Amino acid sequence: MDVSMDGTRQTVADRHPEHARRTSTPAVRKPAWIRVRAPASAGYARTRDIIRDNRLATVCEEAACPNIGECWAKGHATMMIMGDICTRGCTFCNVATGRPDALDPFEPARVASAVMRLGLSHVVITSVDRDDLADGGAGHFARTIRTLRRKSPGTTIEVLTPDFLRCESEALEEVIDAGPDVFNHNLETVPGLYPEVRPGARYFHSLRLLQRVKERDPAMFTKSGIMVGLGERLLEVHQVMDDLRSAGVDFLTIGQYLQPTPKHHPVRRFVTPEEFSALESMAFGKGFLLVSASPLTRSSYHAGDDFNRLREARKQALAGER
Repeated sequence: MDVSMDGTRQTVADRHPEHARRTSTPAVRKPAWIRVRAPASAGYARTRDIIRDNRLATVCEEAACPNIGECWAKGHATMMIMGDICTRGCTFCNVATGRPDALDPFEPARVASAVMRLGLSHVVITSVDRDDLADGGAGHFARTIRTLRRKSPGTTIEVLTPDFLRCESEALEEVIDAGPDVFNHNLETVPGLYPEVRPGARYFHSLRLLQRVKERDPAMFTKSGIMVGLGERLLEVHQVMDDLRSAGVDFLTIGQYLQPTPKHHPVRRFVTPEEFSALESMAFGKGFLLVSASPLTRSSYHAGDDFNRLREARKQALAGER
């Protein structure tokens, strides 16, 4: 069972009708290194109340992030704009699939209100996929960025965008030109697993999107992330790293895939902390400015601290070139 934003109970079939006929694969017991405590702090309750007051969705809740207790206790929430219903049915993702509602023109202002009340110095804005929109929601992203710049000028902005697969090139350019501080788009997995794990997406399109961000604004930080434990091979992970570096990506995140429901893609194995350390060393060796690799790493986990580290890493890299 899941709980929707209005508090009603939803079955797997309600949230994921495209998965209803998939064979169930019971979740495997998690190892000790990725167990987390249930959220129960006063800070968590305050963050939840601010999100509810502003009628916002968060990827923290919709994607069942294991770090929600820690992050919300500190007032850090990742805003998910354009509703909580996605037009795609990726087999790794817990976000509900279906026909989304029309865009809310007042949502950017509500996001800004929540950011100000939470006192965020850095915010991550993500969204569902909106293949029903001609621009994939790019204009709404741009309006949200500009509203945040106007109402909370001291807040740095990171966007985690869809792939704008069915859009004209101007859609991506509109988001870039709105001037986020970090542009993130996750590859999610190795190309060989796309047909099963991310069937509505295209690996090389996503890779090219990240490259185009750097071409249009070389100073903008770019970021991408993958999950492990889906059935990928180590050599494939190394190839993804090489592909991302060829696209000029600055920051790579690597985390353990966790199966949201028995109808989702199964966990093939749990990657050990020692293996994550080896992946982090390998990625740094390939030239990324920053790498975060651990079982609980997620795209927006510790994003504010990581942004400061990213800026410092660039300064040091530039100083070394002189």
